[in-house]
Amino acid sequence: MKRNLRYMKNSLKLLLLSSVFILSSLGKCMAVEVELDRVAAVVNSGVVLESEVKDLIASVTIQAKKNNQTLPSDRALRVQVMEKLINDAIISQLGERMGVQISDAQLDETISNMAQENKQSLEELRQSLVADGLDYEKYRESIRNELISGEVRRASLRRRIYISPQEVANLLSVMKEQTNADIEYRLGHILIEFPNNPKQVDISAAKVRAEKVLELLNNGSDFTNIAMTSSGGGNALDGGDLGWKTINEMPTLFSEIVDGQEKGSIFGPIRTGLGFSIVKLVDIRGRKTMEIEEVKASHILIKPSIILSEAKAEALLQGFVDKLNAGEADFAELAKEHSEGPTSVRGGDLGWSEPSKYDPAFAEALASLDIDEVHKPFRSSFGWHIAKLTGRRTLDATEQMNENRVYQLLYNRKFGMEGARWIKELRDEAYIEVLEIGKK
Repeated sequence: MKRNLRYMKNSLKLLLLSSVFILSSLGKCMAVEVELDRVAAVVNSGVVLESEVKDLIASVTIQAKKNNQTLPSDRALRVQVMEKLINDAIISQLGERMGVQISDAQLDETISNMAQENKQSLEELRQSLVADGLDYEKYRESIRNELISGEVRRASLRRRIYISPQEVANLLSVMKEQTNADIEYRLGHILIEFPNNPKQVDISAAKVRAEKVLELLNNGSDFTNIAMTSSGGGNALDGGDLGWKTINEMPTLFSEIVDGQEKGSIFGPIRTGLGFSIVKLVDIRGRKTMEIEEVKASHILIKPSIILSEAKAEALLQGFVDKLNAGEADFAELAKEHSEGPTSVRGGDLGWSEPSKYDPAFAEALASLDIDEVHKPFRSSFGWHIAKLTGRRTLDATEQMNENRVYQLLYNRKFGMEGARWIKELRDEAYIEVLEIGKK
């Protein structure tokens, strides 16, 4: 079996490598070899192309210039870009097996929302990308891939994260007595990873590397540059930036060391399950007053199967929509009779919730609805849905702290660490071969 697998992979690689060249007639029928693209890495049954590597390097370089960040050497940047693209390929392949899809309509709506957040029209966003030398269609597909990756990540990690009622109660109690709940911290993070199944010698070697990195930083080296060069964390290409977080949103190990410290302080090495972390307190600010929107909705979920195809599931739900629009059926009764999942007994009622807690496809569907409007059938990572928006309200997130929000804080805190373990496990199980530059 292993010999056959090896033969298949070698054959695939030879086929892929031989297929990236064509003969083109130039001048007086003179045949010359023209390189269209080349394979940068083989990942399971797929590949990472050199053009993808160059496109991402160009994008990172443009962003770094806009943020006045220094970049590491070309080789170090390429290594980090390759790591991201390999991870993306593995997650994309998993998404295909899971049947995760992002429609053109979902993609267009997401990009439109991104443009609005930047106070741009869609055309202005497109023009700014072209002005930066980026291909809009490639950018569009990269957003589709990021959305698919996010759905796969959430669906895979949801079953791996458990939060007990006692954890929620404990954090609620702590937060009632906190005096720093109105402070936000911006952190930078560098992770010096352990190899798979590390031995003591591996742990010691990782600690030595972490201490050398810490010494460089203490001697004035640029944090973002070092993060791009040395970090094994998922945000390495962002210069290790973890963004703004309250003391309760960051990992416990980090919150214990940054509380009460001065801006610019650097801490570490901090040992975690993944390696040694080095943390920089980049900035501190008062917590911004934030309003959050909550929506109240109901849904009917139909899961495709061997017996029920994707097309039939969609058609079944469209029939329900037609009946509802004609006043021939009641949403709650249809949900009780046909919906799959725990909400069917409540007539599909999901209660009040922040849209961000839902699958992105579901959240986008709700965002487009008016009160009491029913959305046409749409696909999420769970299956096919129709959804009805029954309420919308705005709350002060800085004042409201209930069990649901505390649960979400704990979930977000665990999500990052568990996500890093998850991608490491996927990589351990994958066939990965990075091809050296210049070799064909």
